[in-house]
Amino acid sequence: MIVLAIDTAGVDCSAALYDSAAEQILSAVTETIGKGHAERLMAVIDAALAAANLSLDAVERVAVVIGPGSFTGIRVGVAAARGLALALGVESVGVTTLETLARGYLADHPGKPVVAAMDAKRNEVYAQAFAADGLPLSEPAALSPEDVSKLVEKLAAAATGSWAEHSPVKGEGGFEGRDRFDIATVARVGAEKPEGAGRPKPLYLRGPDAKPQTGFALQRRS
Repeated sequence: MIVLAIDTAGVDCSAALYDSAAEQILSAVTETIGKGHAERLMAVIDAALAAANLSLDAVERVAVVIGPGSFTGIRVGVAAARGLALALGVESVGVTTLETLARGYLADHPGKPVVAAMDAKRNEVYAQAFAADGLPLSEPAALSPEDVSKLVEKLAAAATGSWAEHSPVKGEGGFEGRDRFDIATVARVGAEKPEGAGRPKPLYLRGPDAKPQTGFALQRRS
């Protein structure tokens, strides 16, 4: 199965092609742009297809990162994945940022549980625990730093992601200032998703930071 994986949930705009039968990444293209994913995504996908020497109609599944992460970026990626899947007549699947971080960490540091923990600002952490085999041990949630620390200690787990430097149990090389979602890992996880899982939809663990303004209604003239 040829899987097209895309990610617009963070600072990167990424696409990759993966051959699940051969267990081989055929191409991967990443542009670190911060914003403007909607303008760059199709060009990045075209570049990945060209690097793999494939046409779009060779794609048999589309995998997309669904969050948690950038509200705007996630919407761009999910809409693109669903649109491409519909046009191609293939299935689209969602991959979370947390399982991507965990699987990437476990590939290099096997043997113990890991908590994927992203700094969500406002004294919150997006977190989820995974067993050493990559299976989830908890649901993704927005937690307090104290609760994430307790989860790490309870499981005797490592921690990975941008919040991991604050963890009571540090992983090895498991954090950096910004969360990055390895597109090759997204492609592999997307290929493993069972058929019929349903169309991907954004995973939002809290409301948007932007709020509608109030108190500016003009007084009606008599």
